[in-house]
Amino acid sequence: MLEASQNNELPEIPSKRYFTIGEVSTLCDVKPHVLRYWEQEFPNLSPIKRRGNRRYYQRQDVILIRQIRGLLYEQGYTIGGARQCLTKGPESSEAAKQQELIGEVIKELESVLEMLKK
Repeated sequence: MLEASQNNELPEIPSKRYFTIGEVSTLCDVKPHVLRYWEQEFPNLSPIKRRGNRRYYQRQDVILIRQIRGLLYEQGYTIGGARQCLTKGPESSEAAKQQELIGEVIKELESVLEMLKK
């Protein structure tokens, strides 16, 4: 789900039932207009709307927003890639993590080979 590094950077989610867009913006370090845009791009992100179209996010929405933020800002996914990653489930993100690890190992081995050549 969330990596430990992401949890340390973001504030802890308080034990409340509903959060306003301003609170979620602070909790996830994302501006409100970005949250409204993500609602259009990610179908599983749909906060409750009440009087005057005010948005109220629940805890699972905040967790999902943090996942989206991690995919986009920290792992470098595009909107479409992040959407696919969230819809495919945890097995696809595991494969992506393994591919990333393999890439890092290859780079490290190449740097060791360069050092040995010198």
